[in-house]
Amino acid sequence: MASSQHVITCLVIIISCIYGANSQSDINYKDVLTKGILFFEGQRSGKLPPTQRVNWRGDSALSDGNLEKVNLSGGYYDAGDNVKFGWPMAFSVSLLSWAATEFRNQIDSANELGNLRTAIKWGADFLLRAHTSSTTLYTQVGDGDKDHACWERPEDMDTPRTLYKITSTSPGTEAAAETAAALAAASIVFRDADSNYSATLLSHSKSLFQFADKYRASYQGSCPFYCSYSGYQDELVWAATWLYKASGDNTYLNYVSNNQGWSQAVSEFSWDNKFAGAQTLLAKEFLAGNTNLSKYKNDADSFVCALMPGSSSLQIKTTPGGLLYIRDSVNLQYVTSASMILAIYSKILAEARADGVRCGSSNFSPSQIKTFAKSQVDYILGKNPLNMSYMVGFGSKYPRQLHHRGASIPSIHTNPAKVGCNDGMSSWYSSSNPNPNTHTGAVVGGPDSNDRFTDSRSDFSHLETTTYMVAAFVGSVAPLLPLAEQAQMQQHAYSSSML
Repeated sequence: MASSQHVITCLVIIISCIYGANSQSDINYKDVLTKGILFFEGQRSGKLPPTQRVNWRGDSALSDGNLEKVNLSGGYYDAGDNVKFGWPMAFSVSLLSWAATEFRNQIDSANELGNLRTAIKWGADFLLRAHTSSTTLYTQVGDGDKDHACWERPEDMDTPRTLYKITSTSPGTEAAAETAAALAAASIVFRDADSNYSATLLSHSKSLFQFADKYRASYQGSCPFYCSYSGYQDELVWAATWLYKASGDNTYLNYVSNNQGWSQAVSEFSWDNKFAGAQTLLAKEFLAGNTNLSKYKNDADSFVCALMPGSSSLQIKTTPGGLLYIRDSVNLQYVTSASMILAIYSKILAEARADGVRCGSSNFSPSQIKTFAKSQVDYILGKNPLNMSYMVGFGSKYPRQLHHRGASIPSIHTNPAKVGCNDGMSSWYSSSNPNPNTHTGAVVGGPDSNDRFTDSRSDFSHLETTTYMVAAFVGSVAPLLPLAEQAQMQQHAYSSSML
């Protein structure tokens, strides 16, 4: 009779291999990484630089902030709309920065570290401009309701650029703390490349964390689009953790240690709930000898147990094709973030020479955890029942009707006549034709719980992209780059043998 551990090992391997056997050599992860980073240039707001590579985009929203005489140009449009939401934008910067610090060598070997730093800086610069005083942070530019009722290119945008902010009298801890986390993480990325800029990022991060912690109140300024459901304690722990990593100041380590009771076992890592990210980072500290952080380590293990097929405490099931399925609405945002966490945690466990994670009677080795994380990446890239890549521009079969205003209307460079709200809605949103612009690197919401997918622009739950979803995917793909290098060497050796 087969042991339960053997059965679990087989489950993980089957899910990773069932839709393509030669998985180490038939996906070009370097190309995926390149496309994922390029995506952010298609989301840019503001004055585009001469180095802009996504040439169907143009300058937009140059007057953002003028209503209150502040400069809020730049940054990223959140998804397929033309609103800049500071809270999820900061999360995107945090994720990109984490990828850059955790997998720097792999990304550098792919010649993408410079492009990744540029993507991080574009978002971080906006966050710096939005932090106009020690107790003032602008958190949103654009009226979400009016923007979402309109289908315009950002270059034509004439909807209200309403400004939203938090202050000491109208605080929002989640937004302030996430921005602190983003700037602290980014400061590590630029520590060697630009020490002055790194110091500026860290200084603003410290100020924002103090603001977030002193004036505690849940952020609801971006509802109904981004409402806080998990509260602000996760963001405070997340921010303090990044500040400790960036500064080495034990004040922040003591903060997370003293507030260990806030930590919860969770089954998702998202723009709303940062616990799994903080727990993963702090589990590394625990394994390095900070044994007073045991609650975070235990909760990091619980995250793994909630996701791994064969776990006795499984909470998140997979589709018949093997994809984690958390929620129907933009499910791949949760899959990419979970994959990133699993990939990083498997690396942390392996480096600490840990046996793995025990879930009841089962034990998952670092290799098994990494293999499962890879299976999720591979599913997104086409190893699924539909053989569909859910990254736009990758592979031969990918979504052609991305729910995205700029991508779905001809470029202002080829069609300079203004396209208004109603014209955009009737002529382009409602069109059954493929988008005229390929938004390379965009990851869509993905299939339903039965692996079914309909490529229809109006289905935003499955066809829209977000910056944080692609940022997490960058962090999920980066650890697989050694496999890409290995595949290239194998191909070179094979080609040489044929000469």
